[in-house]
Amino acid sequence: MAPNSPSSRLVTAAAREVLRPLGLQQRGRSRTWLDDQGWWLGVVEFQPSSWGQGTYLSVGAMWLWDDADYLAFHVGGREAGHESYKDEAQFASLAMDMARLAASRTVEYRGLFTSPTSTAKYLAAHSAQRGNAWDNYHAGVAAGLVGDADTARDRLARATQQFSGTDIPWRVQAHQTSLQLRDMADDAEALRSWAAERITSCRQKLKLGPSPAGLPEELQLP
Repeated sequence: MAPNSPSSRLVTAAAREVLRPLGLQQRGRSRTWLDDQGWWLGVVEFQPSSWGQGTYLSVGAMWLWDDADYLAFHVGGREAGHESYKDEAQFASLAMDMARLAASRTVEYRGLFTSPTSTAKYLAAHSAQRGNAWDNYHAGVAAGLVGDADTARDRLARATQQFSGTDIPWRVQAHQTSLQLRDMADDAEALRSWAAERITSCRQKLKLGPSPAGLPEELQLP
């Protein structure tokens, strides 16, 4: 949907009123807003539809040790189905409701992921959804960063197995990385250096600029 369409204009206005005071930044002129926590991102996306004016809403968290050049929802995702634009007054109210929901979820994620330790505990307590290999991978990484070698080894071993048995390039790479990290599970310092380098690289790829708060102490390079 064009940035100057009525629905986009109202979504942007609502987001600026509700999300900007929380410190979120609009990504260019898009309908995506970022909550930059240095080593992870809160991601709010008011997704347009090809079927007509309106919006979906997705809110989640992205771990920057993923070192990707695109945004992802590693935790969270779709919060609301498509809300259609009917008229200015109707959609302005809907846009504000969705922006407030996005703000509530953002604050919730900030409270959950205050540190690598709280993040590791959260991820370790949640099973991989429908056998999702990435859920196991990220839980294993987080556990390794805080010295929980047993959990790191277990979740990364599961991810290694789930990524195996294919010649799809990205899965081959994910399998190799999971195997490498599984074998590093007892070396928290090496895992932290690995994560810090990947976070720095990911921030560059996403053009995030300098981290607003810096990295947590356990993720800083020596």
